[in-house]
Amino acid sequence: MSLNIKDIRAAFIDLNDQLAKMKQIGEIGLCGGAVMCLVFQAREATKDIDAIFEPAQAIRKAAESVAKKRGLPSDWLNDAAKGYFLSEPPKIPVMELSHLRIWAPSAEYMLAMKAISARFDTHDRDDVVFLIEHLNFKTVAEVLAVISQYCPSEKIPAKTQFLIEELLQS
Repeated sequence: MSLNIKDIRAAFIDLNDQLAKMKQIGEIGLCGGAVMCLVFQAREATKDIDAIFEPAQAIRKAAESVAKKRGLPSDWLNDAAKGYFLSEPPKIPVMELSHLRIWAPSAEYMLAMKAISARFDTHDRDDVVFLIEHLNFKTVAEVLAVISQYCPSEKIPAKTQFLIEELLQS
């Protein structure tokens, strides 16, 4: 199953409604494919929504209700990618609802996240290519300088450097 932009927005509206019923205010920080769809329109759909969120328990409960209502997998909204948040990201507002605020990291931060994770069984490579082009970077040094703003140079995996070099070799 995949979620397109319309599906994602509708699910977030339903999530907001559930939080309102629970008298809870929530915040979701998107990452991964949802950002590439909603913010950058780099692709039409994503298989799930990776995010960090607070209050976690209330949002998980509300997300279960949304999953049942919309026939979504139980993990349509998950925080499994929270380990990829390298530091506090610059935030771009995505949706502001009565009981739910949704934001995404900046393009530079997303580039750092995607390049650091660089999982070869995902869209990471395509997303890195898109973000490099979106940011109009031309050199390996430019890309590594942005990544090192969010991740100490000594913690940047070798695979990240190799990927960037491969993508930008002339």
